Amino acid sequence: MTTHGDPEPDPDSSEPGHASTVDRALVHKAAVSEVFVTDVRPRAERSVRTAVQLPLVHAYYNDHLQSPATHDALLLLEAGRQAAIAGTHAHIGFSHDTTMIVDRFTFALADLKALVIGPRPGSLLIDTEYIGKPNRAGRYRKGRVEQRYLVGGEQVGEHAMDVLFLRHQENDALRRAQRGTPAPLTSDYDDRRPGDDPRLVAPERVGRVHPLNVVLAGEVSDDAGISAEFTPSFRNRSLFDHVYDHLPAMTLVEAARQLALLSTAAPRTTHTVGIAAHFARFAELDDAVRLSVPRPGPSDEEGRVTLPVTFHQNGAEIASVTMTMGSLL
Repeated sequence: MTTHGDPEPDPDSSEPGHASTVDRALVHKAAVSEVFVTDVRPRAERSVRTAVQLPLVHAYYNDHLQSPATHDALLLLEAGRQAAIAGTHAHIGFSHDTTMIVDRFTFALADLKALVIGPRPGSLLIDTEYIGKPNRAGRYRKGRVEQRYLVGGEQVGEHAMDVLFLRHQENDALRRAQRGTPAPLTSDYDDRRPGDDPRLVAPERVGRVHPLNVVLAGEVSDDAGISAEFTPSFRNRSLFDHVYDHLPAMTLVEAARQLALLSTAAPRTTHTVGIAAHFARFAELDDAVRLSVPRPGPSDEEGRVTLPVTFHQNGAEIASVTMTMGSLL
């Protein structure tokens, strides 16, 4: 990604700047180091433009073996999530006790070369539009969020989410109704897996350096495809920035990517270029989750392959994440 240290816009300008990150509460994060949004400005009644700085060094998002190195697709996905949340609070008028529950999303990158990491942090703009109708009480209960990612004025990607907007009390009631029992918390566990789990997939096979960022164990491979158990470490504070009562959607997406890289068997040259996900149920903490992917089919004219990953818990499919993988060249 090309960045030249351009001067920050005037504070009175409608263009957002990259001088410092926003308050972590605005993007629902506990750690300042996990905040990537630097500014958010209104563009229209239901539209905002958000500035994002993409880090050069990060224990999770920059822990990759791919060459040439690009800004992580999941970092851009997280940036979009943060931009959407910040916009709802700063300019759309949602209270800070509102939770955004993602039902499904699509994400696509148009230009990987624009995301190659250079000598300076990446400067990104995200245009976000909120689509939906309020109920009779004036509240938005569900809607759609559509985003465009811009680098140097050129669009490099797009992201769309179908979401529910729930207050914390409503979300807690939904969780109790679905489970029938109170949900355990990540803070109830020392960790989800032993630190020396011999079943853990070797980091280099999923394009990683540090074992803490590996979320798969117990790999099984046959003619039909590959499956593995989802075993993220709760000590990974990028994946588990605060206390959860479920396995967050972003951790499932990471698992899908790692299984896709296992399937392609080329983790050093394969990049994520597209994701389509649907989350049917919450992934519970107290039951095993297993994911599977069929053997890769033929690539398309651009050399990209699409891999449908499914997640099962207690015999039911709880999520599906289709990964589109390709190379930079």
